[in-house]
Amino acid sequence: MPIRLENVGIAVRDLEATIAFFTDLGLTVLGRDEVSGEWASTAVDVDGNHAKIAVLQTPDGHGQLELFEYLNPEAIETEPTLPNEIGMHRVAFSVDDLDASLAIAARHGCLPLRGVANYQDVYRLTYLRGPSGIIVMLAQDLTKS
Repeated sequence: MPIRLENVGIAVRDLEATIAFFTDLGLTVLGRDEVSGEWASTAVDVDGNHAKIAVLQTPDGHGQLELFEYLNPEAIETEPTLPNEIGMHRVAFSVDDLDASLAIAARHGCLPLRGVANYQDVYRLTYLRGPSGIIVMLAQDLTKS
């Protein structure tokens, strides 16, 4: 049976700010909607589920993020995930120019967790905290330069 990854879903505190961050990095908005009703509550096992959603796509057309901001029930704030915690870890993107991507991220107040690493002269990469504490990995393939 074939299987295909559709998207990665991420709950956010501010949908518009998160869309701005990811579209500035190069993703495009495929669509937006507001979902509620019995089907939405059943699908995600949250009574009274009502959320604004947006689906974003990477420029190559293969990756998608589904971002959702809960209107009901009220979103629950949690501590930002640490890189070594079990569970949803990060969203990773290949970029052509890491420095340019970091400049874009910085305009949104998102900076590397520690710095930029060089992995065996193959990749320059870093983790940063995006909107709503999302860990985002940006990596530049140095073999393509």
